[in-house]
Amino acid sequence: MNKTLNSLFATLLITGAGNAMAASSVDLTVKGLITPSACEPTLSKGGNVEIGKISAKDLKADEHTTLDDQLLELTVTCDGATLMAIEPKDNRAGSASTIDDASFGLGLVNGNEKLGYFAMILDAPVADGTELGPIDSRDGGLTWTRLMFLINNGITSVANSTTIAPVPVQSLVANLIIAPSIAPTSGLTLTEEVPIDGSATLTVKYL
Repeated sequence: MNKTLNSLFATLLITGAGNAMAASSVDLTVKGLITPSACEPTLSKGGNVEIGKISAKDLKADEHTTLDDQLLELTVTCDGATLMAIEPKDNRAGSASTIDDASFGLGLVNGNEKLGYFAMILDAPVADGTELGPIDSRDGGLTWTRLMFLINNGITSVANSTTIAPVPVQSLVANLIIAPSIAPTSGLTLTEEVPIDGSATLTVKYL
C-alpha cells in the first residue's frame, strides 16, 4: 500500500514539474460507511456437496455431461433489516471448462485439463416471510437485472416483483441449486480416479 501511494506522489511531482502553472497540492478523499448491522450466511450440510463416484464410461466424449442437480439451503441472518448481496468467489478460478460468468471450476486433471464446471442458482428466496426474486449486478450494485445464477465478478441480491432493486432483509432463506457438468472426455485423461474438486466462497456484501 505504501509503495502504491509513493508511486502516486512521485507521478504528481513529476507532472507538476513540467508545468509552472500547475497547483502545488492535490486533495485525496477516503470515503466509506460503517454499518451497525451484521449478517451471517450459512449453508446446509456444512456447504458440502457430495456427487459420489461416476464411471468414466457414463460420460460423453464430445460434449459436456450434465450431472444431477444438488440442493443446499442458504440462510442469511442479519441483526436488523439490511441491504445486502451475496458475492461468490471461485476458489478454482481458471479451471472451468466453459467461459461463462456463471461457471465455477471443478479443478484440473494433470494440471492443465479442465474437468468441468458447476453453476449456482438462487431459487425461491424468502425474506422475512415474503417471497422475492433474485437479481444480479455486474457493476457493484449500480444497476441490476433479474437473474437466478450467481456470477463471477458480480453480486446477487433479492427484489420484489415490482422493482429491480435490492430490498432490506433481516432473515433470508433460499434454495441454492448446484448444477455440475463434466467436460467432454475426449480432452481428459481418465485412466485413474480423478477427484471432482469444486470450491467457492460466498461473502455477504453490504449495499
